[in-house]
Amino acid sequence: MHSPRPFFTPDFWPVLTGMAALLSIVLAGCSAPPRAASPTPLSGLPASTPESARLDPVLLQTPTEEFTLGPGDRLEIEFIGDTASRATAEVGPDGKIYFNLLPGLDVWGLTLAQTRALIAEKSMSFLREKPDVSITLLEVASKRVWVLGNVNQPGILAMSGPLTLLAAIAESGGPTAADETDGTRGPRSVSADLRRAFVLRRGERLPVDFQRLVGDGDLSQNIYLRPGDFVYVPSASARTVHVLGAVSQPGAVYSGDHLTLIQTIASAGGPTREAYLSHVAVVRGSLSQPTVSVIDYQAVLKGAAPDVELEPRDIVYVPYSPYRTLNRYVDLILRTFVQTVGVNEGAAAVNSDSRATVGVNLPTGSP
Repeated sequence: MHSPRPFFTPDFWPVLTGMAALLSIVLAGCSAPPRAASPTPLSGLPASTPESARLDPVLLQTPTEEFTLGPGDRLEIEFIGDTASRATAEVGPDGKIYFNLLPGLDVWGLTLAQTRALIAEKSMSFLREKPDVSITLLEVASKRVWVLGNVNQPGILAMSGPLTLLAAIAESGGPTAADETDGTRGPRSVSADLRRAFVLRRGERLPVDFQRLVGDGDLSQNIYLRPGDFVYVPSASARTVHVLGAVSQPGAVYSGDHLTLIQTIASAGGPTREAYLSHVAVVRGSLSQPTVSVIDYQAVLKGAAPDVELEPRDIVYVPYSPYRTLNRYVDLILRTFVQTVGVNEGAAAVNSDSRATVGVNLPTGSP
């Protein structure tokens, strides 16, 4: 009976090469056993964390650049000493503001000090003396971060200055707590799945360990967020399995009480013609320290290997080509996962009435 093949770290490949040669001799005369009557539990080994996936110390440094204006920002502008001149102005989609007798001034990308100087200079065309200008930032709409999922106040946070990940989570009310049903006292358990929480920046996952940061108070994981960052904290009680890659309908599949690999892939519409079925991967555990197994799905379909029992929140990835190195394959799977979740959750936040989900298919090359 062939059991699912686990991934090993690259350091094990020389050892595995010798083992494979020995095993091929031992198993050469063995016939394939009949298919198991019931699915087998998945067994895998921890995947190594590539050097590139470790937290860059630069992410922990306070941003030094000044705030710059953008569309949607609202200002209060006044010529000091002339309260009648006080007015509010909003940066338009074209990056311009309108104040007093001035024509549209392009302030997109300017700091408040630069905007103040620009207004004073342009006002000289209708004033005798160069005015002292006061500018107050009333509302920030151009620089925001998304904090969604299992936090008490999910939504979009404005960034008028440096903002850490921990501060953003706190400003969003913190992770949600599980409901108390037994009437006991004491601290409530957290229903958020910190192991699967992530920060997405420009389509790439930042290697932040939310369990260490939020659960253990490890400030070495407290990065500074940047405008456009997407923070997502999933539910610990989710009963879904994500099926990604070369399937007809990539996305989340409800797992129920029992779900096997065959059932899961079938629920996602089945593999596409381009699928490489000999290296189907199942990822389990945290995003920071995942456990990964590779399965010969063709053998499972033919009955030459047992079907595999999955667990809620597993990630099933059907590749387009065989994997070559562990690190690249794991990175590919996790990147596909966080981008798919980011697209779906972001779309749902923009349009709360939308029930449609979006699947993301990324890879075309060899991992």
